[in-house]
Amino acid sequence: FSSRRRHTRLQGDWSSDVCSSDLAGELLQVEAQKILELVELTAQNLRELNNLQRGELKIGSSLTVGNYWLPSKISYFKQQYPGIDINCTLANAEEIFSGIVNGSFDLGLVTGEVSPSLGQSLVAEVIAQDLVTIVVGQAHAWFQRDRITLADLTTTPWVMRESGSGSRHMFEQTLQGWGIDPSQLAISLILTTSEMIKAVVEGGLGAAALPQSTVRLELRSGALKALPVVDQLEQPQRVYEMTQPVILVRHKRRFRTRISRE
Repeated sequence: FSSRRRHTRLQGDWSSDVCSSDLAGELLQVEAQKILELVELTAQNLRELNNLQRGELKIGSSLTVGNYWLPSKISYFKQQYPGIDINCTLANAEEIFSGIVNGSFDLGLVTGEVSPSLGQSLVAEVIAQDLVTIVVGQAHAWFQRDRITLADLTTTPWVMRESGSGSRHMFEQTLQGWGIDPSQLAISLILTTSEMIKAVVEGGLGAAALPQSTVRLELRSGALKALPVVDQLEQPQRVYEMTQPVILVRHKRRFRTRISRE
């Protein structure tokens, strides 16, 4: 019995040593990551002494912002600072937030809200607004109309982004502000990109709410038609508008390089 008790105590000591070792390893990893970030930041600052002639900017962007709103801004920045390499990664909002926290991205551009759990680490700033419009294809019954009413919104099938996307969240919040329960909409199809939604709506399958920047060419060609929402068809007194904010996200405590500030 005495021998078994000593053996049990030895096992307990060994388990304690393993736990302590794991904790020490985790702490060492955190400190090592801080050192690596400091080394990279120092190297970045040294490169920036050449008046932004060389360097790198790492951006994480949501799909809609990255495909439509951001390219012209990147082009303008490159004209001003041709020696700066821009590494832009398209990802969902949660991946972008995590990337900023762990240092993978200098800046993030999203359309949704910042996760409350990351709010203490991140700073979010609205830097632009993209008008969101309701569009239909030529085969849709609304295509011959000039406007629609709030009551009309629950009478047609809808093609929507997936649940959890910034665009979907914004649309549902806007509907609630207009006094419409989003669950009243007849959702016929859920797709993961604006390109897929445009193609389906062009074919006449329902309506969609899309940022104007994503449908500019289709509206110009007549493949899609944008319909304002009013309170009544005859002598409308109010036009209901939707806007989608473009949000710039950065780390709250990490030192901002001159490149990221520019």
